[in-house]
Amino acid sequence: MASNIDEKMDAFREKNQTAFVVGYTGEVGKEVVKELARTKIFSNVFLIGRREVKYEDELFKDFKMEQKIVDFDKLDDFANVFKGHSVGICALGTTKGKAGKEGFIKVDHDYTMKVAELAKAGGCKHYNLISSLGANKNSFFLYTKVKGQVEEETRELGFERATVYRPAVLMCDRQESRTGEWFIKKVLAPMEYLSPGSMTSPTTTVAKAVVNTIISPVTQAFEIIEAKAIHRLTKPQAAKACKMQAATDDQATGVTDTQTPVATDTKAQEAAEP
Repeated sequence: MASNIDEKMDAFREKNQTAFVVGYTGEVGKEVVKELARTKIFSNVFLIGRREVKYEDELFKDFKMEQKIVDFDKLDDFANVFKGHSVGICALGTTKGKAGKEGFIKVDHDYTMKVAELAKAGGCKHYNLISSLGANKNSFFLYTKVKGQVEEETRELGFERATVYRPAVLMCDRQESRTGEWFIKKVLAPMEYLSPGSMTSPTTTVAKAVVNTIISPVTQAFEIIEAKAIHRLTKPQAAKACKMQAATDDQATGVTDTQTPVATDTKAQEAAEP
């Protein structure tokens, strides 16, 4: 099956497509960039954000990419940087605890939706959005409510193909300590042995799932990939079965399953600030 993945990557590379990544400084975004550098499935990758990052690791030596610095409060002025890319990846996000309620809504809804709108206007064919487990526009919790609203509004934009990823509590090595991380590492992580992918999602796993989805054939115009399916997508032998786990358009309206989000410590869900 590994060879099947390799064949898909080879076939995808022949398309000579470009992509953009927004939120490349966050925990998920950083791993997405690494995975794109490792696989080199695009002829060029544009990193769109508010600050430049130095990539000095050997992994990026032959990786063709460009960094485009923008002002997220005036994103319309930078519409050109979103034009001409076949694939878009948005891993933008913050937390209420870090940015406050208004700041969280500005980043996770306003900025994120403006990125999606400019991507659609710029001709993006496949838009990939990093969301969250439990996203539901009807949720009583601000975090999951906003995530659900963004999913629904993204669906309404009518991309040729749009994929939403709903990871569980993100697992990664952070440079800063965050509330609840002891509980996550000591309690939730060991429980993953019983039900892989149901409670935590390593950021490396999410990144691999994004790439594996991008190179795979379209199954439906709008798909939602839940946490367990994200885990399975990184297992070549289960990749085909995993695609069947994508939610239907009806689920995407916000009336999803009633699974309670594990990540009540939403700081662990952070993707990336602009």
